[in-house]
Formats: sequence, structure tokens, C-alpha cells
Amino acid sequence: MEYKNYVFQITLEDYLKKVNVKRGTLAKRVQSSFQIIDNYCKNRVERLDSYLLLKICVELQCELSDILKIEQK
Repeated sequence: MEYKNYVFQITLEDYLKKVNVKRGTLAKRVQSSFQIIDNYCKNRVERLDSYLLLKICVELQCELSDILKIEQK
């Protein structure tokens, strides 16, 4: 996602490595498909799903800022 000179960076993949959780495991825990979680990990999401992000944060016991960053280009 991009707006002016800013972009959302989804850093879920880095966080999953940090806490040693696999994508498939997370997908099962949040009752989502592997493909959707994979898209988040690869930063291929056009519209963020707030409910899914809530479930991810609850399951990983993390803050939204642990898996999403706003960066200037």
C-alpha cells in the first residue's frame, strides 16, 4: 500500500521468525487459509483486514506495531 511518499510494510514474516511460528500454524490458529497468511507475510495485501489483524495479534501476543510499519519512501 502506498500513499504519497509513505508505504505500509507488513513485517509479519520477520515477527513469525522471531517467535518461531510457522505460517501454516498461524493460519490454523486464526482460522484463516495458508494463502492469506502467506500474502501478509509477502506484503501482497491491498486492503488490510482489521479482524484478521486482531486475531493475529491476540494469537501471537504482540502489538500491531510489531507486524505493521509505516515507512517513508
